[in-house]
Amino acid sequence: MRDAEVSQRLLAWYDRSARVMPWRVSPADKTSGVRADPYRVWMSEVMLQQTTVAAVTAYFQRFVARWPTVVDLAAAQDAEVMAEWAGLGYYARARNLLACARAVVRGHGGVFPTSALGMRALPGVGPYTAAAVAAICYDEPAVVVDGNVERVMARLFAVEVPLPSAKPELVRLAGLVTPDLRPGDYAQAVMDLGATICTPRNPACGICPLLGICEAQRLGLAAELPRKLAKAEKPVRQGVAWVARRDGLVLVERRAERGLLGGMLGFPSDGWDGTNSGAPFAADWQDLGEVKHTFTHFHLILQVKAADSAANPQRGEFMSLNPNDLPTLMRKAYDLAFQGKTPR
Repeated sequence: MRDAEVSQRLLAWYDRSARVMPWRVSPADKTSGVRADPYRVWMSEVMLQQTTVAAVTAYFQRFVARWPTVVDLAAAQDAEVMAEWAGLGYYARARNLLACARAVVRGHGGVFPTSALGMRALPGVGPYTAAAVAAICYDEPAVVVDGNVERVMARLFAVEVPLPSAKPELVRLAGLVTPDLRPGDYAQAVMDLGATICTPRNPACGICPLLGICEAQRLGLAAELPRKLAKAEKPVRQGVAWVARRDGLVLVERRAERGLLGGMLGFPSDGWDGTNSGAPFAADWQDLGEVKHTFTHFHLILQVKAADSAANPQRGEFMSLNPNDLPTLMRKAYDLAFQGKTPR
């Protein structure tokens, strides 16, 4: 195949079919001189890590409405940002978001670096995010490779080596077809292609702009690629969460900054995250049942126990609680304890 033909076809398709997203500058607007805002692109890329566009959009819009600039975000309280992030998962991303915003303000006067190399020097910014911001915002011909791009490259070049072993080769191949002209639009075009046509299951090869030059499609292998090594089965952990109620208040504690659900509000719990502190006070704890949750590396079965008590807790504090401020795991425990009703 001719490398230039790949980018030409994708850019022509992107000009017709680009998805509309609140952080994106459309091809027509870019042609008229509108530039992508690196703050919005950076935030969207952090949020989109291991999360879908559909799940991220509402969070993104709330974040930029509340903190319109990186200076605003850098000045925010950690607890406010963690609460706004609740439910989006992978909470280390929220801590990295704050650390990066503060580094941009402290070390760069509130202006994001204009190169992938400069972006990589910021806390919490990896190769993909750095390349995406540099390409989309500054048209640096950086090689942008996420899961969608890996899949497109594996099929385009019929790479049968399984992931993750194939990653270096897929990055190399992605670099071969990354153009110097409009690299930011090209990067978004490849990601759009993977998200809408070159999908993990049942790729729509018949309407793909790369039809006729895709090697996997020619060989009848598109649906089989990329191959992946079998994943080890996730272990199962068990733990306990105590939900204590007092006069409409609920006992919660702020979790340690480091570790699972770091910096988030939650019910006192143990047995699943390396802690073993026991119940927050002695009481006639009623067993309400269990909730299940899956983290990156393990499945969790959390036993939920509840009590009404005026005792002084050994950990946490009683407070009026908005369940939307809880991470997903703790929200599941809340819903089991209160069945969607306000605590009494």
